[in-house]
Amino acid sequence: MSSRYGEKASTKVAKAMHEMKEGTLKSGRSGKRVTNPKQAVAIGLSEAKKEGGKVPPKKRH
Repeated sequence: MSSRYGEKASTKVAKAMHEMKEGTLKSGRSGKRVTNPKQAVAIGLSEAKKEGGKVPPKKRH
């Protein structure tokens, strides 16, 4: 059984979390500082997906 996320995804998420804790992580268009951990994870996954990392599609309800 394969893992859901690839190594690149976990690296990007870890980097985003570290930047958030330092206070240097900013969101896309608005450029506001990110303080929510869930948002940091989303940014990390988005960056990994852009670079071709193994990230599953968004959940649909």
